[in-house]
Amino acid sequence: MTTEPAHDPRPIFTRALDQAGQQVAAVSPEELSNRTPCADYDVRALLGHVVAVLHKLARIGTGGDARDLPDVLDGIADDGWASAFTRARSEVEQVWADDEKLDRMVELPWATMPGRAALEAYTHEFTVHSWDLAHATRRLAELDPDLAAQALEAFSKFAPPEARSEQGPFSPVVPVPDDADVYTRLAAYLGRRP
Repeated sequence: MTTEPAHDPRPIFTRALDQAGQQVAAVSPEELSNRTPCADYDVRALLGHVVAVLHKLARIGTGGDARDLPDVLDGIADDGWASAFTRARSEVEQVWADDEKLDRMVELPWATMPGRAALEAYTHEFTVHSWDLAHATRRLAELDPDLAAQALEAFSKFAPPEARSEQGPFSPVVPVPDDADVYTRLAAYLGRRP
């Protein structure tokens, strides 16, 4: 009896990083103070968070503890965000190029899971933050709806509405029309106000 090879999350992760990188590169210095759907972040802070998440993911992939890394990087020049993202992404891709890391257990700030599951979780995080940036800078038309559909399916499994509170990482679901586009439904599901 043969078993199917396990799903490789890296191609879809790469697509999510491509999308996030495009959003990061499109931000102009004049947009850095724009508000985002993330209550605590303006665009500059959200960029700092996205780059910080890449650093955490590289640390996790090498077996390190990411909890001692900041959640938001600062000190990046107004015109330096795209290069900071590119450098951090390159490090992540080098670390996670090793197939063995996909089945190794890794410790995330909130759970311990196989590397492939961690990459899937971060794929969805980058998808959501791409929407956050696109919403804050009015570039929503540039988003990949397939990434949002996959993220919405994943979040509905591990972040059910009944497990939410005002203090948790996800606010209660925001109602949206049934015919709302998939990114609007994803954002609303996570408690963001589209």
